[in-house]
Amino acid sequence: MTILELREKRNTAWNAAKAFLDSHRTENGTLTAEDDAAYSKMEQHIADLGKEISRLERQEAMEAELSKPVNTPLTSKPATGKQKEEKSGRASDAYKSGMLTALRTNFRKVSDVLQEGVDADGGYLVPEEYDHRLIKTLKDGNIMRHLGHIITTSGEHKINIAATEPAAAWIEEGGALQFSDASFAQILLDAHKLHVAIKVTEELLYDNAFNLENYIIEEFGKALSNAEEDAFLNGTGVGQPLGLFAATGGGQVAGTLTAALKADDLFDLVYALKRPYRKNAAFIMNDRTIALVRKFKDSNGAYIWQPSYQAGEPDKILGYNVYTSEYAPEDAIAFGDYSYYNIGDRGTRSFKQLTELFAGNGMIGFVAKERVDGKLILPEAVQILKLRSE
Repeated sequence: MTILELREKRNTAWNAAKAFLDSHRTENGTLTAEDDAAYSKMEQHIADLGKEISRLERQEAMEAELSKPVNTPLTSKPATGKQKEEKSGRASDAYKSGMLTALRTNFRKVSDVLQEGVDADGGYLVPEEYDHRLIKTLKDGNIMRHLGHIITTSGEHKINIAATEPAAAWIEEGGALQFSDASFAQILLDAHKLHVAIKVTEELLYDNAFNLENYIIEEFGKALSNAEEDAFLNGTGVGQPLGLFAATGGGQVAGTLTAALKADDLFDLVYALKRPYRKNAAFIMNDRTIALVRKFKDSNGAYIWQPSYQAGEPDKILGYNVYTSEYAPEDAIAFGDYSYYNIGDRGTRSFKQLTELFAGNGMIGFVAKERVDGKLILPEAVQILKLRSE
């Protein structure tokens, strides 16, 4: 008897057992001793059929395994290493290929696979592989993305801050408890739109030998990175992130110099920062300020500047890492724990093509855009030393 026949027989037996049970219950809803014995035999018969079906299924699987050839002949080129994982959505090869084809044909050939990336104003989401590489470009060229805390948001992001802390007080035996009020504040991370536009000649788009992908990633990445770093350091918070050096909402001002910067001023800046923040603190200053600081010596005549001895590691001042940025103001130095600078990143970047604007010049415009915000959520975590204006 085959497995299919046994399954049909078990199904028939099960239906018969249910019908027997429904028709032989007494007024109390139970079975007589004779009917209970008969129903038990039906259940046992169904269980025996199930065991036989399982036995035949295991036998069939074993025969299929043993019938496989010991050596399978090669019918294609042998693969080396891990097999390539099949990707879907914006990460798929089809989406990436569709985007390149659309770019090279001035978006006259837009495959259906790109439709999942259409946004409200006619753009197309960057393929996921491009997006990851573009983010890497932004991190490599943007010190604040390296030092700050990045949060990927889908909407307005609220961060709760303890505005006041409870204070402890001594009381005598049996004295009344003293209660202090604790208040909390909220900082909102929104999303400001940042974009970069470039023009590309039609010849470059139609020339398959030109590495269009890397060109777009590098050019867009550099422009977005520069604009972001400038805003994360100097932004006003109006239509752009609120910068680290902002007069209101930025780091706390540790002091304002009326004379030229000296080594002792850097010591004062370090200890103006509360001890818990000094553990992960670092300096941020302009390149021109660095040229002056590198000449400073301590009371023993040793330079306070400590050059890095390992590639990729930052230089140090007074034992703390120092980062330079051309966008850092020339009249200020920051010292603090920049993990308290929160960057709200919507994550997804998109392309948009401008077909008609430059058509007369034989060129095509492309726009990349992103939405991002940034705020220092704890001003006391960063101290700012204002230098004398020259």
